[in-house]
Amino acid sequence: MKQELLLELRDATVDYGGIRALEGVNIRIDEGEIVALMGPNGAGKSTVLKALLGIAPLSKGGVYLHGQELTPRAHEMVARGIAYVPQGRQVFKSLTVFENLELGGYVLPNRADVRGAIEEVFSIFPILKEKRHERAGLLSGGQQQMLTIARALISDPRVLLLDEPSLGLSPKIVKEVFTLIQEIHRLRSIAVVIVEHSIASVLSVAERAYVLAYGKVVLEKSAEELRDGDELKRVFLRTKS
Repeated sequence: MKQELLLELRDATVDYGGIRALEGVNIRIDEGEIVALMGPNGAGKSTVLKALLGIAPLSKGGVYLHGQELTPRAHEMVARGIAYVPQGRQVFKSLTVFENLELGGYVLPNRADVRGAIEEVFSIFPILKEKRHERAGLLSGGQQQMLTIARALISDPRVLLLDEPSLGLSPKIVKEVFTLIQEIHRLRSIAVVIVEHSIASVLSVAERAYVLAYGKVVLEKSAEELRDGDELKRVFLRTKS
């Protein structure tokens, strides 16, 4: 059964101070699917997420939600159900785990909703429940990454944008993080867009993938096709030559 189109980037061009980060990029995210964004360093992957959220203003093109064009502004996109987890495990280190999670619920109408959302998140991340009163800065790197993802879930998003969730983590913790991503997807039925340098990890959970190079989409395939073929390797080799 065909999934319904949820979020879309059409003919998107982004310029940073005279440098073209994206050019004519088209990305679609359907309801409840996991989409991978891959490519060499500097290909524009993270810029795609920032363009969808409104952090990277478009020079050309548009962002569409359920087929309706909108002007993306970060705080408004969160209220519309688009959650973003930037790379680098950006937690509030001096605040407790619980206080970090409370901040994720700022778009919810009342504190009872926030506390209920936190309890739901604790059922997915029991280690965070165990450490709810600890300062976030004392958590391990993997636990901080879990906290950033958990905080994004408090607002009950329909799309979760993840930028390099495995960055700086050990292989064992990377596996745990991607297992959690699959579990979140299963439990919440939300769409997930993942920028990731660990190709094997992201293709193990994604349904579709876009491959970018030099700010353009050069491949759009199912994750299975990319796992079984050698097109991805050729893209990486071309950008190194």
